[in-house]
Amino acid sequence: MSQPYFKHHVFFCTNQRGEGETCCNNRGATEMQTYAKDRIGQLGLKGKGLCRINKAGCLDRCDDGPVLVVYPEGVWYTFIDKADIDEIIDEHIVNGRIVERLKLD
Repeated sequence: MSQPYFKHHVFFCTNQRGEGETCCNNRGATEMQTYAKDRIGQLGLKGKGLCRINKAGCLDRCDDGPVLVVYPEGVWYTFIDKADIDEIIDEHIVNGRIVERLKLD
């Protein structure tokens, strides 16, 4: 079996729903996706064989949001702020350890 193109591929739900409807984007998802993408670049972890941070449409977990999912592991996380994103990057992406306190089942 061949190696995946990216060691980690992270998808942030950035779906925007109508006013008053629950969605990840109303909870800061786009801002945190941009922050994560910039931080991965600053750490030198961007590119083939490393990590890719992407926006995604609705990931169908609106009530758990905001959410992101890390592949190939398929680990789902929720987050609130930059500190949570830093912890996911530092622990999961860099050190390969799941952040249990932010993990969704």
